[in-house]
Amino acid sequence: MRSKCADCAMRRKAEAAPNKLMSRLWRWHTKWCPGWKAYQRELGEQAS
Repeated sequence: MRSKCADCAMRRKAEAAPNKLMSRLWRWHTKWCPGWKAYQRELGEQAS
C-alpha cells in the first residue's frame, strides 16, 4: 500500500502546531491508521 502521508495536509499542520487539538487527534489516528503504518514501513525501507 502506497501511503499519502508524505503529502498529508493534516500531518503538516499537526507538526507545525503540536499542542493544538487537531494535532492530538492526528496522533491518536496514527495508532490505527493503515496508511500511517505503510508510511512508516516506506521510511524504514528508504533508510536501509
